[in-house]
Amino acid sequence: MDANGCIVTKSNKKDTAPAQNEAAQSMAALTLQDTPKVKSKNLNVLEEFEKAKMKDAASFVVVGHVDHGKSTLMGRLLYDLKVVDEKTVDKLRRDSKKIGKASFALAWVMDATSDERERGITVNVATNYFETDQTRFTILDAPGHQDFVPNMIAGASQADFAVLVVDASTNNFESGLRGQTKEHAMLVRSLGVQRLVVAVNKMDTTNWSEERFNEIKREMTAFLTASNFSPKNVSYIPCAGLTGENIVAPVSPTKAPWYSGPTLVHELDAAEPTKRAMAKPLRLTIAEVFSSSPNNPVSVSGRIDAGSVQAGDRIKVLPGGATAGVKSIEADGAPRDWAVAGQIVVLNLADVDRAGLKHGDVVALANDPLRNRAAFVAKILAFEHVVPGFVDVHRGPMQAPGKVSKLVAVLNKASGEVEKKKPKVVQPGAVARVVVELESEMPIEAGNRVVLRSEGKSIAAGLVE
Repeated sequence: MDANGCIVTKSNKKDTAPAQNEAAQSMAALTLQDTPKVKSKNLNVLEEFEKAKMKDAASFVVVGHVDHGKSTLMGRLLYDLKVVDEKTVDKLRRDSKKIGKASFALAWVMDATSDERERGITVNVATNYFETDQTRFTILDAPGHQDFVPNMIAGASQADFAVLVVDASTNNFESGLRGQTKEHAMLVRSLGVQRLVVAVNKMDTTNWSEERFNEIKREMTAFLTASNFSPKNVSYIPCAGLTGENIVAPVSPTKAPWYSGPTLVHELDAAEPTKRAMAKPLRLTIAEVFSSSPNNPVSVSGRIDAGSVQAGDRIKVLPGGATAGVKSIEADGAPRDWAVAGQIVVLNLADVDRAGLKHGDVVALANDPLRNRAAFVAKILAFEHVVPGFVDVHRGPMQAPGKVSKLVAVLNKASGEVEKKKPKVVQPGAVARVVVELESEMPIEAGNRVVLRSEGKSIAAGLVE
């Protein structure tokens, strides 16, 4: 009998010893690999950020009614900026032509799944990147179909500003304004987006009519002002996604002699730099959980909404409560020692079960007081009639069933003062304070934006108090 309690004979003892040693070494190596201990450099991330002199970072969500050309517009932008090469677009053109959707080739730059390509609509939020001389942009191309509004909310919750695409074609603009154009604009504003670029798309179908552009601008300005957008934060850019005019290169004066304003890219670049909430505690919303490599079996990606993170940090993930170590960080397509608010990053994790992480979860530092809550008070803007009853509560990509349990008061829109206590109903367009109870706890804190939906409609959105 050997030291491990196994019975051996003279004839095989000599042969098994090397095998046992090899197995022991393999187990030791496996154990070391599975539980790597990354030592933090204890960097002052704010100082490191200042020294790095990074480009400004901005994320924008592309929203609007289904079939108004959002994905084609973004595909054209990436193609004209040479983010996507000619060879790739040629292949997309051949593939789209094969299934009778030749005009969808540029949209397929953003709509990458077979389901989206076959159906001709965006389902998930597609992400892509491009850079100008001063800014690194993240595009969040959101679905326009009303069945996928929760996905659109997930995209808008990660955005610094929004591009609202409207179709200038006869009747299409009007039908969109009665549909998702209206809902999307109201949602992005309620989710905290203040700056809006209205891309008046498909101007080629109107022969670049100045009259049509001004008509759309008048109607949109009236609607957006009523939706609490400040006119100084809204701009209008005529463009044509399919043919490429006024996206990167200006439209020809022979086509639109009346227009001398910026291109879409110039207007995006004109945004004031987004203020990064780096002094606040770490908050990262998980967009995806995956295995990035054999050495990194558990990775998460998402946008850092606030704070900073560095390799070696211990984190916790809510609502599940899992804890993990940050093995390494990737940002802007390269390994980094740290990352800050405003960046979309990949965190490669150790000491965690992948099953305890999911899309929409919130990452904080392990010693952070962020906690799950079963109820909260919110100040909401009502889109529809709001009464006590069951709702779906959306906090970015995270959602949970709940109910509006109490209507506390109707508030004055301008001052926030109480106008009526304990109303029986909150009318559309009114601002109110309500109590919301959740069936399952969520990591909710003051300042979070939430959307309340019922029977497939967004009925209200607002701010947790």
